[in-house]
Amino acid sequence: MAMLASEAQPLSSLPVSALLQYQQQQQHSAVTGVTNFSLSLPLNRGLERALEEAASSGILNLSARKLKEFPRTSGNHDLSDTVQADFSKNRLTEVPVEVCNFISLEALTLYQNCIKVIPDTLANLQMLTYLNISRNQLSSLPACICGLPLKVLIASNNKLGFLPEEIGQLQQLMELDISCNEITSLPPQIGLLKSLRELNVRRNYLKILPQEIVDLPLVKLDFSCNKILILPLCFRKMVQLQVLVLENNPLQSPPAQICIKGKIHIFKYLSIQACQMEKTGDAFYLHAIERPILQQHAEESIEDIFPLKKDSDSGVGSDSGEKRLSAIEPCDEDSASPSVPMSDILEEESFAKEDLDQHFSNSVKAEGYQNHVLSAPGEPDKSICQYKIDADANLTGFMSYSQVT
Repeated sequence: MAMLASEAQPLSSLPVSALLQYQQQQQHSAVTGVTNFSLSLPLNRGLERALEEAASSGILNLSARKLKEFPRTSGNHDLSDTVQADFSKNRLTEVPVEVCNFISLEALTLYQNCIKVIPDTLANLQMLTYLNISRNQLSSLPACICGLPLKVLIASNNKLGFLPEEIGQLQQLMELDISCNEITSLPPQIGLLKSLRELNVRRNYLKILPQEIVDLPLVKLDFSCNKILILPLCFRKMVQLQVLVLENNPLQSPPAQICIKGKIHIFKYLSIQACQMEKTGDAFYLHAIERPILQQHAEESIEDIFPLKKDSDSGVGSDSGEKRLSAIEPCDEDSASPSVPMSDILEEESFAKEDLDQHFSNSVKAEGYQNHVLSAPGEPDKSICQYKIDADANLTGFMSYSQVT
């Protein structure tokens, strides 16, 4: 009898569900005649207590219990009002279906399990603001996660190769941790996360960072242990950023001696580089504008716009100029005057020739552009011929004046 009394004490401290299970075992032993001294009853004692506490407090803590599935005895408890559930450090291969029915759930921790796929039924948790699915075997994130009102999403230490384009729908997300994965690039939709304060992409395979990150109100950015070569110059505009972690990247710009000095020196370097780029771009643009030489001729006089050709008949500024002048020049008997020496006449002729040569010097230098200018639309050939005639008339008038004087 003493032995029975000693056994009654621990049985009375067991939960009601455990007592029911114990009674069922006793009945089974009475029918079969085999006494079952199973040790499962004391081992599940803590599990039953956790389920009872969850039913009363709304907080379900089943961490580190080597669970491979959701407890079967959970049906004996009302867990519909559960707001927090912790299944970390177990052996779950999938998200329990029962959990997806906790419509009041606000925080779900599935840290360090063996989960490979997130079911679409997780979209039923429209009150979920915290989700930790780190240290699992996930290769992708389903789009259904992006339809949740998450504020914290931790998906580190998985096998993720990319982020879904729907990631931009998480308008309330404040912390995103996708470190220690196999991500090669970030979608531009990440710039739509207007509430994001912390972004951790540490230890991935990123080669570039999207410029859309500048649009985020980040306070902390960690992209260390990647393959990034260049930090975009626009990152200098992230005025709210307080913590910048970029170690273990093959960065070329900014160089290593700048990076080790911290965020202030990095942003100063980016600002200086941006100013230099702007100046270089303006100089190149102005050089491209001033490049056409024909614009200089368009601003010159009519004489420079319509230069004379080498093979023209005027003889001005050409090798045959002296022959042309000697052809129209009167003979010595007609031009010579008793009162004017021949040397003075030749001297005046040379002055006239130099004056005309100086008048058309720019035309001769622009010889390479004559064909282009002569073929310009809107300039008739008549004006060119008239200009030749005027030049010949001026020369003839000067010669006549010399003969009279």
